[in-house]
Amino acid sequence: MAKSLPRLAALAILGLAALNTAAPARADLGVSGPYLAARQASFLSDYRAAAAYYTEALVSDPSNPRLLENAMTALVGLGEVEKAVPIARRIETLGNPDQLANLVLMADQMKQGQFDRVIADLDAGRQTAPLVDGLIRAWAEFGQGRMTDALAAFDAASAQSGIKAFGLYHKALALAAVGDFEGADTIFSGEAEGPLRATRRGVLAHAEVLSQLERNDDAIELIDAAFGTEVDPGVAALRARLAEGDALPFDVIDGAAQGAAEVFFTVASALNGDALDGYTLLYARLAQFLAPKNADAILLSAGLLEAQERYELATEAYAAVPKDDPAFYAAELGRAEAMRHAGDVDGAIETLRGLAATYPDVAIVHVTLGDALRSQERFADALKAYDAAIALFDEPARGQWIVYYARGISHERLDQWPEAEADFRKALELEPDQPQVLNYLGYSYVEMNTNLDEAMSMIERAVAARPDDGYITDSLGWGLYKLGRYQEAVPHMERAAALMPVDPVVNDHLGDVYWAVGRKVEAQFQWHRALSFGPDEAEAERIRKKLEVGLDKVLKDEGAPPLRAANDG
Repeated sequence: MAKSLPRLAALAILGLAALNTAAPARADLGVSGPYLAARQASFLSDYRAAAAYYTEALVSDPSNPRLLENAMTALVGLGEVEKAVPIARRIETLGNPDQLANLVLMADQMKQGQFDRVIADLDAGRQTAPLVDGLIRAWAEFGQGRMTDALAAFDAASAQSGIKAFGLYHKALALAAVGDFEGADTIFSGEAEGPLRATRRGVLAHAEVLSQLERNDDAIELIDAAFGTEVDPGVAALRARLAEGDALPFDVIDGAAQGAAEVFFTVASALNGDALDGYTLLYARLAQFLAPKNADAILLSAGLLEAQERYELATEAYAAVPKDDPAFYAAELGRAEAMRHAGDVDGAIETLRGLAATYPDVAIVHVTLGDALRSQERFADALKAYDAAIALFDEPARGQWIVYYARGISHERLDQWPEAEADFRKALELEPDQPQVLNYLGYSYVEMNTNLDEAMSMIERAVAARPDDGYITDSLGWGLYKLGRYQEAVPHMERAAALMPVDPVVNDHLGDVYWAVGRKVEAQFQWHRALSFGPDEAEAERIRKKLEVGLDKVLKDEGAPPLRAANDG
């Protein structure tokens, strides 16, 4: 299904953005404290605290438009739409038109089956956004059993500039919901008015339609073309049923309320990445309100909360996907990631271990577990997880490079260099110009003082691919230093320090390069800077020794070759 993002964003954002410019609440004695606390909570996207404080402020000033609007916004963001409904009614009673209040009331009426009221309110002038109003009207007509009027409303929505595909998609869903699978297929296939862009939900809906038409082979072909061979467990299970000859029921939409939920989910999906996460979340939460079991809406809400660093709420959202849902594994992956960001790394690892036991044949689960273990420097355990993932690879694929790269890092940290080198080489075989791998392998060779020509070639290729990456630029400067090309190293190390001004390793390296070219005062300054940025204790002790006796003496005591000017351009 095609997106018209700028157009859709403009249609959807119109009106609701005014929430941020409304007049401030009165700073009365009973409202100023909770109001200020609520403002701060809203700024931090802390929906739970904002909802509590705004509700408290409303006790003292129950007719304040700004408090009403912001309390409602916080409650919807929190996912407590039921509590937002009476506030929306209060806003409407006070005669203050508000887009979100209209959306909340519209969603509540659709959920209650009050389709006639939805249509009457739209006729009376209640407005949200053209796309939403047109599609909700169509689904309300559908709910009233007036299919002819519903199809006309879908056609009217499709006729609006820039949003034709959205109207066609929903019309196809409505046709399928009443058993007109031929009509739905005509739209999904593009025979009616051109192809729709293939979203995940759209592809699965079309596959169910094809199955109802006894065209399972076509459904399988559609799924393979859209998702390839590496599919998630939900899609894999659906494909397997198709291959066995099962007739899949059409269950994407089973009524007008779910159709309305799909409208809100459609808007949220289109806005995602192009509008503020907090704004997009409102549409995703309304979709959840109307269709609580819609795993796609739950996952979208959870991801938006995670993007706003509300990890506790994201964890709760992910946990709302039931275990028997095909999307459960994706929800658990998200929940573990949210837990890890919240600081509960042990909990995240345990969640992933449980998931790996439940889904032993899903490579991404093992990879994610390996990444979590590696982040805790539990490299031996990480290796086992990466081994399990790689054992599931049937055929080499470009995207697998990152798994070999991660396993290679784990081998390298365990001083298993032959195994690490083999994994890095395999990663480059799959993705020859991958700058992270080129840099890591090249830098490792430089540190070991081996394969230096190849190492520098790798690092130079990595720099060319990512000229603004401080770590990679540092590798180039450090490689030149190791080769004794000190003057050449200076500008690269200076650029690395400019790109990463508070990194202790980069500043330490710049100090060494300055010392090598005779700029000893500047070298000492950089070493002091490096110490101030918290290097690990072994590095800190070495830096302190350099400050005390100089780099030449440190190298001599370590048995390292002395500084030399050979090959220095």
